[in-house]
Amino acid sequence: MPYRTLGRIHANVARLWRETAGQGTVEYVGLMLLLATVLTSVVAVAGGLKGGGIAQEVVSKLKETISSVGDAKK
Repeated sequence: MPYRTLGRIHANVARLWRETAGQGTVEYVGLMLLLATVLTSVVAVAGGLKGGGIAQEVVSKLKETISSVGDAKK
């Protein structure tokens, strides 16, 4: 009797484990889309303000960071 119960528990846990496979990737993509939306909104709103200093600063930092990704110090 206990072996049958443990077998059922194990089968249910294995089934639940398979159903959640890949969920982390979906959450990661959703987080990246949310972050991109927030950054785009900040740049768009700051660009409409007088002077646009924040927008220029954000854009310059992003460009600087992206360009430094390929540069590896040896």
